[in-house]
Amino acid sequence: MRQLNRCQSDKPRRRWPLEAYAGQTPMRTQAAKTKTAFQSQGAANGEQRIASGFRSFFQKLGPGLVTGASDDDPSGIGTYSQVGAQFGYGMLWTMVLSYPLMVAIQEISARIGRVTGVGIAANLRKNSPKPLLYGVLFAVSVANVFNLGADIGAMGAATQLVLPGKISLFIVVFGVGSLAGVLVVPYSTYAKYLKWLTISLFAYVGVVFFAHVSWPAVVRATLRPHIQLTKGYLTALVAVLGTTISPYLFFWQASQEVEEVRNNRGEKPLKRAPSQAQEQLRRIRVDTYLGMAFSNLVAFFIILSAAATLHARGITEISTSAQAAKALEPLAGRFAFLLFVCGIVGTGLLAVPVLAASACYGIGEACRWKTSLERKPWDAARFYAAITTATLTGLSLNFMHIDPIKALFWAAILNGVVAAPLMAIIMILASSKKVMGQFVISHRLKAMGWLATSVMLCVCIGVFVTRK
Repeated sequence: MRQLNRCQSDKPRRRWPLEAYAGQTPMRTQAAKTKTAFQSQGAANGEQRIASGFRSFFQKLGPGLVTGASDDDPSGIGTYSQVGAQFGYGMLWTMVLSYPLMVAIQEISARIGRVTGVGIAANLRKNSPKPLLYGVLFAVSVANVFNLGADIGAMGAATQLVLPGKISLFIVVFGVGSLAGVLVVPYSTYAKYLKWLTISLFAYVGVVFFAHVSWPAVVRATLRPHIQLTKGYLTALVAVLGTTISPYLFFWQASQEVEEVRNNRGEKPLKRAPSQAQEQLRRIRVDTYLGMAFSNLVAFFIILSAAATLHARGITEISTSAQAAKALEPLAGRFAFLLFVCGIVGTGLLAVPVLAASACYGIGEACRWKTSLERKPWDAARFYAAITTATLTGLSLNFMHIDPIKALFWAAILNGVVAAPLMAIIMILASSKKVMGQFVISHRLKAMGWLATSVMLCVCIGVFVTRK
């Protein structure tokens, strides 16, 4: 038996041909493939989590982001372009200075809306004399209508640069189209479109990469301001700060915080639901910081693009944003020119509803109307009638042979005159326990808010001094 086993063991082992293993995967190879598959799946899941996290974060942003983006409207683009063309890199520092001032007053405005559950005008109605309330609303409304008309005209002029047709037709299309968007689309949906529309502002960042920029000079001009005590320079400074910090933005952001409370189930004014304060105040802070940073970054690049192209070639006079776009084409190329035009149209579509609705929120709250962009037009008829009147009035200014530059100048004066006293009133409201309860603003916010108010007061005085 042992001998038999030994003989069997001595037999050569049968080797199967390689064809027998065809279609089979060795265990090590299979393990390696499984590991690679898991790694690929993990990478894909990671990318999905990042994308999902970005979407979730972007969805949480709202009033601050839209407010900041609408600040760079076509009339603002014209102002920043003129400053860049006239002074080159010399006024880039203003975007650094104005940022903390913008953040402070916008965050305070947002807090008033979220804490009290009503906008600035409603709080003014309850806590200030009526003549003051109506005077502020009248000045803001007039300034908004002029600004709105200039923005619609700028969109029409910019579109005519790339499409055949009459400018009057484009003006009507943009004016009526913007109004229809407000009347037909509910706020919750419309706000999503507004947020995604802010991406159009990156066009101005792209323009810089088609021009020759002296980055060392840019850094020096940004961090070491060289202020000129001349009439032209001070007037430009007034224009930049007046364009950056505008009263309609205060009303808009506060009113949109009220809309957020109304449209999100379970959320209440913080005076009635203190437990929500930590999350909501943190969200307001992040939203405002990012929104204002976005606004100032875009304004910075508009000044920079005009300085690197127009000022560098000796072009120092730019009256409108459309003129700035046309002047860019031979200097920075057609693609940069198209980017600039797209930015004008995109920001106009973003800013026109904000300009129209922000003043009407104030008027509606002062008159105790139903004020909400989420309501149907027939449920808030007077509010929507006011928005319609403001938009059509602004549109009609383009057919009345009114000089758009003069219109914007007087709008800037009104904004400057209204801004400082309105900011002082906002600071008093935000510091009052009667109004804010336990959520009065901190000492840091109070100091920055009063500093911003003082700067705007100086701007207001500067408007009149520089015009003499």
